[in-house]
Amino acid sequence: MSIGKTGQTILLADIGGTNARFALSRGDQVGSIDYVKVADFPTVREAISDVLARRSRGGQPKRAMLAVAGPVTNNRCVMTNSPWVIDGNELQPALGFDSVHVLNDFEVVAWSLPALQPADLIPLGGQGGLAGEPLLVIGPGTGFGVSCLIERHGARLAVVTEAGHATLPAENEREERVIACMRRRFGHVSIERGALSGSGLQSLYEALAEVDGVEAPKRNAAEITKAALDGSCGVSRATLEMFCAILGSVAGNLAVTFGARGGVYIAGGIVPRFPEFLAASAFRARFEAKGRFQDYLHNIPSWLVMKPDASFVGLKMFADHNAE
Repeated sequence: MSIGKTGQTILLADIGGTNARFALSRGDQVGSIDYVKVADFPTVREAISDVLARRSRGGQPKRAMLAVAGPVTNNRCVMTNSPWVIDGNELQPALGFDSVHVLNDFEVVAWSLPALQPADLIPLGGQGGLAGEPLLVIGPGTGFGVSCLIERHGARLAVVTEAGHATLPAENEREERVIACMRRRFGHVSIERGALSGSGLQSLYEALAEVDGVEAPKRNAAEITKAALDGSCGVSRATLEMFCAILGSVAGNLAVTFGARGGVYIAGGIVPRFPEFLAASAFRARFEAKGRFQDYLHNIPSWLVMKPDASFVGLKMFADHNAE
């Protein structure tokens, strides 16, 4: 595909359930990132208009690449964890763009993986990845994202999934009891809702307290993480330990599902807050604990992505790969 018009100014955006980030790209350069709270604007159009009014003194961007936290169909996303509806076909004429591409946020992170440098990553075990094999990225944040980058014969494709809404698996009797507790509350217990997200971490904490028959103060995900790391709450620490173990099991399941022998990357807003805790946890042991396929998993490398603007790297790579 042609890489024409490289001098164009492009609006890049990473839109989550809580925060949205915007930057302008021109040529090889990505400018500073503008942070916006989703709750401060009733629609994404108003948020973009506000950003452009403040940032586009050098000229109106002609293209927009929007990464969104939710499923994308026909260039449109009804956000999973916010009231915004992002419709590229409506935004294009309304804001004067030549084109607007709406992409799943983890599709965009997958696009960034080949460009990440050793300084952007913390190794979590395994051997060297196999060149040309699929690269998997997963990430707990407001939700739970999963995408896989596949390259064949020079063509590159990021497979978008909603794996976070698959059923949460249990690996032992204690986890079965915790999940049973959540099942009484929710009915279906998904990976995202039951463990691997901000709200999932809180659900896990509340279920563990109930299973153990202990009183635990109400805490959100950030408070649970802090109490676990500073040792002030045994339930919080047990919650974070179970979170890391479940993350390993789910990562291993997805690695064999996609044949991700190029490597598995952990991203999202939660885990980079406690890299040492994750590295010392049961994450890697549970990642490899797949019976007859343990040797297969043992050879797959896993990394923690520490680069906070990896999504903008992916947006830029996608924009260059799909230049108009």
